Amino acid sequence: MVRFLIRALGLLVLAAAVVSAGYDGFKSYGEGTILITKVGDAWSSIDRDSLLLLQPAIERHIEPYIGAWLWDPVILTVLTSPLWLVLGVIGVVLLLLGREPPPPEDDLDW
Repeated sequence: MVRFLIRALGLLVLAAAVVSAGYDGFKSYGEGTILITKVGDAWSSIDRDSLLLLQPAIERHIEPYIGAWLWDPVILTVLTSPLWLVLGVIGVVLLLLGREPPPPEDDLDW
């Protein structure tokens, strides 16, 4: 049951990636130039306050334990990446996590 839910969520996220890529494509075609929606821009349009609270929360609660490298190279790279790419990677990872285990092999063939 859990595998099914993970796969279903993965398919939904992958569908959102396709929709985001289509949106960028149509928007680019209409404008006559290449336009790409970044994760930070999409998040900002949904809930700007939570995006503004992200950096202080990471610096206060997570970086003391793992170091100051998390915000600048990692989180900023994700926030400036294309939305369709990040959603696609998350969707594929969820699909891989929810896949069925391979059948056991018979090792009795001597």
